[in-house]
Amino acid sequence: MKTFGMDTAGDVLTGRSVKGAWSGALRRLGNAPEVGIIIALVLVFAAFTIRNPLFASPSDLQNPLGIDFAGFGILAVGESLTIITAGIDLSVGSLTAFFVVASAWLNVTAHLPMLLTCIVTVGAGALWGRWHGWLITRLGVAPFVATLVTFIFAVGADEAIAPNPIPISSASFLAISGSTVVGVPVAVIIFLVIAIAAWVFLERTYIGRELYAVGGNAEAARLAGIPINRRIVLAYVVSGACAGVVGLIEASRLTSGTADSVSGWELIAIAAAVIGGVSLVGGQGRLIGVVAGAALLVVLRDGLVAINVNAYYQSMVVGLVLLAAIVVDRLRVRRLEGAGRKRVRPDRVA
Repeated sequence: MKTFGMDTAGDVLTGRSVKGAWSGALRRLGNAPEVGIIIALVLVFAAFTIRNPLFASPSDLQNPLGIDFAGFGILAVGESLTIITAGIDLSVGSLTAFFVVASAWLNVTAHLPMLLTCIVTVGAGALWGRWHGWLITRLGVAPFVATLVTFIFAVGADEAIAPNPIPISSASFLAISGSTVVGVPVAVIIFLVIAIAAWVFLERTYIGRELYAVGGNAEAARLAGIPINRRIVLAYVVSGACAGVVGLIEASRLTSGTADSVSGWELIAIAAAVIGGVSLVGGQGRLIGVVAGAALLVVLRDGLVAINVNAYYQSMVVGLVLLAAIVVDRLRVRRLEGAGRKRVRPDRVA
């Protein structure tokens, strides 16, 4: 038979443990960089909806918001992997524009079936990423330079392939951006599948953890037996494949292979990754934050259009948001470095 005192003590201990668990969970939630992005996303979306109630209408949420979110989000996922390895991919925007034209040419001019067009387009993007990885790991070319070469090349290549737009009439091709499943655009579903797969890869697999190790300290990762070259190549392969997927989505939305159709999207992808908490020094970042960062940029971009703000100011706003994210990233890195120095006092190193 339990006494009153024992029951009371047990209740007190249980209450303290529950309270401690809740406080720990709230503390971890407050320290997560994604929380601030999500709060900003909600506030910005609410502000634009108040100014223009049509901004939150089902039609606008599906298109353009939904399709833009899918495109920006997929590019940001690929870009985040390269930044996590302490690299960067400047080519994703121009590569996407190239694949907009190339996918239309394959389907319309070369008469490839839709499925084969998708396979060839995404495969070509992966091979292009493999080329970037080879330049970086085998020849020692800086990621900035290796991908800048592709950026410049692809800008002219899409104009060479299609000086005039290539009209797309394939119903299956147009369905990529024009159809929905339970009210959700197919393009958004594609993005969610890619984002979930990338999250599982980074958070739940050994190879994903190795990517963080390579970006955090490449030499330590090498000494630990991690094949750093293969991990870097993998990141750029994924980034190139993502550009191929977005090229298919944009070609479907434009209903034609139009050159120079997604100018500047590489900056949006980089901004979404950095705003979402992916550190430019490498080794840090989570996919949840990347998705939130992409959503915030889409809401800002399309919301400014909805309230009739000049296109020049739209670019300025995106630039200011990116600047703020970079400053926050540097402050976070310094805070972490300061905390590490405090934990290891110089007078106790010996």
